[in-house]
Amino acid sequence: MVALRSRSCARPEVKIKAAHDRLFPRGVLRLLEKERMRGDFARALTLLLLCTSVCVLCAWIAADCGLLGLRAVGHARRDSPKTFRALLALPAAQGLPAVPSATPGKTQSGANGTHAQSRGRNATSWSPELIQDGVFWSERLEYLLPCAFTEERASAWRDGVRGRRVVALEPGCGRPSNRLAVFADGSRACVRYGISAEQVQGETLSYYLATLLGIGNLPPLALSRLEPTGDQWAAVRDNMGALQWRATSVVSLTEWIPGLSGAVVPGPLRQGGEGLHPLREDLRAKPVAELLELLEWSDLIAFDFLTANFDRLASNLFSLQWDSRATDRNVSNLHKTPGGRLLLIDNEAGLVHGYRVLRMWDRYHAAVLGALCVFRRETARRVSRLHRLRDARERLQALLRENEPLAPELGFLSDEHARILQSRIDLLHEHIQRCREKYR
Repeated sequence: MVALRSRSCARPEVKIKAAHDRLFPRGVLRLLEKERMRGDFARALTLLLLCTSVCVLCAWIAADCGLLGLRAVGHARRDSPKTFRALLALPAAQGLPAVPSATPGKTQSGANGTHAQSRGRNATSWSPELIQDGVFWSERLEYLLPCAFTEERASAWRDGVRGRRVVALEPGCGRPSNRLAVFADGSRACVRYGISAEQVQGETLSYYLATLLGIGNLPPLALSRLEPTGDQWAAVRDNMGALQWRATSVVSLTEWIPGLSGAVVPGPLRQGGEGLHPLREDLRAKPVAELLELLEWSDLIAFDFLTANFDRLASNLFSLQWDSRATDRNVSNLHKTPGGRLLLIDNEAGLVHGYRVLRMWDRYHAAVLGALCVFRRETARRVSRLHRLRDARERLQALLRENEPLAPELGFLSDEHARILQSRIDLLHEHIQRCREKYR
């Protein structure tokens, strides 16, 4: 059997002799032949039986060990490794699929992260490199986390929602002035009626800045003008009057995502944590699902720093003054989809209002950013480009006008706020470069 497995070119009889030589060492065979020639058949027979018994025992042990090995392999395949450290132990012969040439996430859709769950939660389908070039999450890990809302899907939703007729306005979606709109086709959307115009403006501009950065964790958004006699709002005209919504006001509609749950700050970013940096040894032992969430947190922190949105992480940090467990509780305006994706909602405090009160909140934004030194490469690349070309204002305004017919009525950033946006892009770029120098 051993000779056959070796795929030898010997003829069958030679193979049998080779097997005979393997089972009985040549020294023993010579001793048996010597005893036979001397005529002491009794001693030769005794030696033969003894050798046979030893060989049977060895064969039995080998078979049992082989059986245990198969059981171990079978068990490993049924329970595939769930941590980065376990992936490092996988033999190279198993191989890992190559990353498709398409941009990560372009072929995926669905806010519930169905594709991400089936693909991203399989720990054996990505490269054992966790961090690349010092401070960037690996491309293979990025591939496992497709965009929650692709640009194609968001565009289709915007085009559809503008023509839908609202048949009911229900409580929900944050502040009392907001409502959950029910459309004639049964779909729903959050209607945000700003107490001031800058809230709808901040919500909308934050959404398009996220689009400009390639961050797909914000639900699709479209603007609508409140026209009590128009097709879209006529059926809820009385409700609008009771809510004291002013006619012709511009409101934002965002896709309503069911089944959301709360989200808490991950351990490395909590009070007393060491921050999220590439030398954290515990990253390699984390389940893949946790690594994918940390990747999203990298984008969240960078995004909130750029928009100066104080109504999420910064407010949690501020609350530590009187609540020592503030970072252990659910984060404001942050949820998880049933598929485990982070969903950044209620971004109306970003950009416009956030810049207006920046002096009061900036130290908290800086503290949160200071705890981060691992980034998504594509986000860093886009930040670097905006820093180099210094055209953030022009690009953001062009993107808004291209996708939103009501952009002229919404307005845009003032000159001062546009300068603040560009300066925060510069600060974020410099922070990424400092991290690269520190961990290269």
